Amino acid sequence: MITVLAVFAVAVLIALALSVRDVQQYEKGVVFRFGRLLPHIRGPGLHLIRPFGDRMRKVSVQTEVLGIPPQRSITADNVTLTVDAVVYFRVVDPVKALVNVNDYPSAVSQIAQTSLRSVIGKADLDTLLSDRDHINADLKKVMDAPTEEPWGLRIERVEIKDIALPDSMMRSMSKQAEAERERRARVIAADGEFQASQRLTDAAANMADTPGALQLRLLQTVVDVSAEKNSTLVMPFPVEMLRFFERQGRNADDVGGTDEASGNRRVRPAGKRPAFSVDTVIPEPGTPSPVRTPSLPAPADPAGSRAEVARERLDNWPTREEAEESLTS
Repeated sequence: MITVLAVFAVAVLIALALSVRDVQQYEKGVVFRFGRLLPHIRGPGLHLIRPFGDRMRKVSVQTEVLGIPPQRSITADNVTLTVDAVVYFRVVDPVKALVNVNDYPSAVSQIAQTSLRSVIGKADLDTLLSDRDHINADLKKVMDAPTEEPWGLRIERVEIKDIALPDSMMRSMSKQAEAERERRARVIAADGEFQASQRLTDAAANMADTPGALQLRLLQTVVDVSAEKNSTLVMPFPVEMLRFFERQGRNADDVGGTDEASGNRRVRPAGKRPAFSVDTVIPEPGTPSPVRTPSLPAPADPAGSRAEVARERLDNWPTREEAEESLTS
């Protein structure tokens, strides 16, 4: 009797050990009885099942991280690149995850690879590099359709980790970025020069209103140069002398000129001036030489300007042919 009781007690303990199941907080228990799914899903805690005929499968409902191997693809603008990504998903329906798909992590990995190639083929290179959020949202939308409803999996997030470009494309992009930075630098420098020129214009206008301001500015420049303790001697040159030379140059330009009748240029003849004077004209190539008649020099107008007197003297110069004839005779 004692032996029978001992055997019975051992059998009860074995049956109890086989019927007790522990489910963690992050798990869901799905029970199959003789291969048929029971409708009740076990939550966290201790649960009793039949020791013979019942089988419990535990499914984790935690978010799982799945890395997508690097995929080589061609973008919409025919650029070959390699992209790798990472997928965050979790199980929302343990029954579908166990019944409708076999090895759901592997299934998610395969569909993530195909979806990544499909999305990259529809986007261009600039969008992949500058608008990652839009690409990630499109990739998540493509993966949600075949996984959430039929498999009971929810894709929480998809992130593109790295985009590997060819070396030639990277060099071209670096040159483009360098040219863009140089363009910005030139624009900034030009803008600074424009603002400085406006300030200088305002300063020049203020100095023009006050003539003594220019002299004070020259003296300040002398003080600044002498403060450096060098051997340079700065002598301010009056602006009035520059204006005087400018007026003299304009008067010298007024003495010369062209003949109004024929458009030919006047020249001063070499040698001694004859007693009479005629208009000296050098014809342009291909035009006949006009005939000039001698004329006595007109008396200078005492009230006329120096430029008018010089112009009248220039009109009385002889022509080149007459000057040569006078020299030969």
